[in-house]
Amino acid sequence: MDYTYADVAGMIDHSLLRPVLPQEELEAGCRLAREYRVASVCILPYYLGRCTQLLAGSAVVPSTTIGFPHGAHATRVKAFEADQALADGGLELDMVVNISKVLSGDWGYVRDDVRAVLEKVRARGAKLKVIFENCYLDAAQKIRLCEICGELSVDWVKTSTGFGSGGATDEDLVLMREHTPAHVQVKAAGGVRDLDRLLRVRELGCSRSGATATRVILDEAKRRLGIG
Repeated sequence: MDYTYADVAGMIDHSLLRPVLPQEELEAGCRLAREYRVASVCILPYYLGRCTQLLAGSAVVPSTTIGFPHGAHATRVKAFEADQALADGGLELDMVVNISKVLSGDWGYVRDDVRAVLEKVRARGAKLKVIFENCYLDAAQKIRLCEICGELSVDWVKTSTGFGSGGATDEDLVLMREHTPAHVQVKAAGGVRDLDRLLRVRELGCSRSGATATRVILDEAKRRLGIG
């Protein structure tokens, strides 16, 4: 094995973003993430404050989304969302680019939109992941987003929301790693449902992956590693 349990658990952002999740499932998801020692919990924004309480004292990071899932919120609204999330204890925020503006080629708007949230995040010592929603974009648009995110020095570029028509593909992950500077990490989201897929995106250069099948993935990792 070329990985440890900590290696694979430390890649997972446990996703609790389906709008139909009742509070008891959000609570259980936070406890599961803590038990399995994953990187973070990415939870519905209204529950982030409670998530922060549940994760207190652990190394698991509380996080949530901005402009989710379509990215079409006005920039001021995204900035306000970021302020609220940071006040609620969020240490990593996953924001969606304005997909309409990307498709329109309005790169100045796209840059300013990301910068507005990034400034809020940096002022509080937090981190930012920028979601592209690659299933709607062509290669040139994905590359330009990688360049903008590199120039702004966001923390991660991310493939997908998990709510679009497609998720993380090998082709997209290769492209994003190739066109993003080394100081910006890559996150895969959408379709990472088992350990083999998680190991594959790791091989392609991802440091994080969104997952809802966290228990399945990490129980399999324990089994292969002989951890009781």
